[in-house]
Amino acid sequence: MKAKLPQGFGGGPTNMQSMVKQAQKMQDEMARVSAELEQKDYSATVGGNAVTATVTGKLELKSLDIKPEVVDPEDIEMLSDLIIAAVNEALRSAEEEKNTRLEAISGGINIPGLF
Repeated sequence: MKAKLPQGFGGGPTNMQSMVKQAQKMQDEMARVSAELEQKDYSATVGGNAVTATVTGKLELKSLDIKPEVVDPEDIEMLSDLIIAAVNEALRSAEEEKNTRLEAISGGINIPGLF
């Protein structure tokens, strides 16, 4: 019994060349979007605007703004928690946008090594 290939499969070298070109185009687009996202900044504010963290698209902390009234030498732990929360939220925002934009290009297919 012969198995039938789905439409678009098979077809020899021409189809393979087309698939390679399409994959290269997708990879180029993903590289372009990644480079664009690396230039963006992402900010998050916590504690009623007490702490604001800004990270780059390269996932590096760029700035940290702490309101003076939040600095209490008796409660350093609270300040630490606010800083961690702000930085983590900014990093999540950057990562989420990257994933969303790259998944739109790849059609939701996670190809190891591409992003």
